[in-house]
Amino acid sequence: MSGAGKVLLIGFGNMGQALARGWLAKRHAASVIEVVDPAPAARSVAAELGLPARGAPDATTAADVVVLAVKPNQLQAVLPRCTALARRGAVFLSIAAGKTIGEIERGLGPGVAVVRAMPNTPAAIGQGMTALVANPAATESQRGLCAELLEAVGAVAWLDDERDMDAVTAISGSGPAYVFLLVECLEQAAIDLGLAAPLAKQLALATVAGAAAYAAAAGDPPAELRRRVTSPNGTTQAALDVLMGEGGLRELLARATRAAAERSRELARA
Repeated sequence: MSGAGKVLLIGFGNMGQALARGWLAKRHAASVIEVVDPAPAARSVAAELGLPARGAPDATTAADVVVLAVKPNQLQAVLPRCTALARRGAVFLSIAAGKTIGEIERGLGPGVAVVRAMPNTPAAIGQGMTALVANPAATESQRGLCAELLEAVGAVAWLDDERDMDAVTAISGSGPAYVFLLVECLEQAAIDLGLAAPLAKQLALATVAGAAAYAAAAGDPPAELRRRVTSPNGTTQAALDVLMGEGGLRELLARATRAAAERSRELARA
């Protein structure tokens, strides 16, 4: 890494592994990454990637960045084991969904540098979207190092207000599941219209992926792109009359994302 920092990755599940693979793909040295996970299977995967791994941090563990990639319900048990690292000035980069900066500060003690992040599953193929927010104790260099780590697996955006993380969770954090559902529904609709299952799957996947790539490349507002492919009284218009009608896709997505944001707030209060 450009900051020449040592990274301790606590938790080596799907997201932890996605991060590590992204760092290695960006030619970050395996020697500056250490994995901590109690599961032998996870440590075995780390070894296959050439990363040193242990079951728990101890007094000899050193790091400039401690990435908290454990499940949210495991975080409180992990934090007390990291207080020595906090005293040594490490910055803590948390990707534990729903867990606030305040909770992490209480678990580690006053004055600790914390950056909270919300990545999403496309990080596994380097196409993630991550929002970050930092507490005042995090220095510019620490913020930069955390951003660099997450840029290895996709795009990043900084938030000024941690409360916005609930909306981020509802849109980009949970959003891939909405897109997967869209693919699922398109595939089934194609089958219902008489197409063979393999072709239905190919059409659904390629259409969603291609449309997203085109929208990103074009740079024009999605509404404008939609209008360009919608001929008056044509087939697309017939479909959009249903999707954009009363109780249609706009209303459903608005309700769905509000529900996700509220659940995020509930988890933060739990």
